[in-house]
Amino acid sequence: MHVAARAGERKLPPILTSVVAAQLLDAMRSEAPSATVSLDLGVSQARVAVAEDAVHVGGATLSRSALSDVAAAPGKCFELVSGALRPISVFSAATGWVRTLRPTADAPTTVVAGFPMHRIVGTTPLADAKAKVRALGRPRGRVFDTATGLGYTAIELAATASEVVTVELDAAALALAKRNPWSADLFDNPVVRMLAGDATEVVRTFAAGEFAAVLHDPPTMQLGGALYSAAFYAELRRVLRPGGRLFHYVGDPGSGRASRTANGVARRLTAAGFLRVRRHEVAFGLVAVAPGRERRRQRR
Repeated sequence: MHVAARAGERKLPPILTSVVAAQLLDAMRSEAPSATVSLDLGVSQARVAVAEDAVHVGGATLSRSALSDVAAAPGKCFELVSGALRPISVFSAATGWVRTLRPTADAPTTVVAGFPMHRIVGTTPLADAKAKVRALGRPRGRVFDTATGLGYTAIELAATASEVVTVELDAAALALAKRNPWSADLFDNPVVRMLAGDATEVVRTFAAGEFAAVLHDPPTMQLGGALYSAAFYAELRRVLRPGGRLFHYVGDPGSGRASRTANGVARRLTAAGFLRVRRHEVAFGLVAVAPGRERRRQRR
């Protein structure tokens, strides 16, 4: 994912995390005149002037007390706006969910109703996105990404696809993505085409066989039950070209709940007409193929 230059072009406000705050507090204690830290969640590095009881960031002065408050909140990202630090979060009137940005070892994840929207145990959001795309074989042609979120899978798909059509139901999700330096390419990459709406409805507007691949990374069944329905799977099969591939994220195969979800998804995908439905352990999902090519081979 190539985001550094684009993130800089978007001129987002400085962002601090507990790690950055701790680095600045250490610089204060050591009486260093400056410290080099990341103010954009690891995309780049910046030099910050350090005084005895404050630091100077983005034209503002942050006290030791303010930095201590950030250092004590490891699960949050704080943006510096008008001289004040505030958590990066968005409330959605449409869904009633609060979406927050949570820092990780690389790009941040979104937490929705208490659920992280990316794998963060034993991996990172970027590695998670790459694994899902690799499960599709890094597809070319037009690709359908059913749930935009922070846009990491759409950005990764755009590295090989001719066009990535990505759909997001919740405007709050895109509002949060606009405040995330790692999501810059979602808005700047001409290969990515963003649509607003419910994927279960938007999919009906596409022609049969329109896509070379589908990446389906829905929220949990508790948050997005219709995205696991047999009717939706039938539509995904319809819009895939013959032999097109589907990746469907289902969760940790070692979890009893995820395993039960995977079994139900596999049954419904098969009933919808998908072939060769199999688990992809690395990407925590299922891979399936749309029918068509096999039948043509049999007729020859």
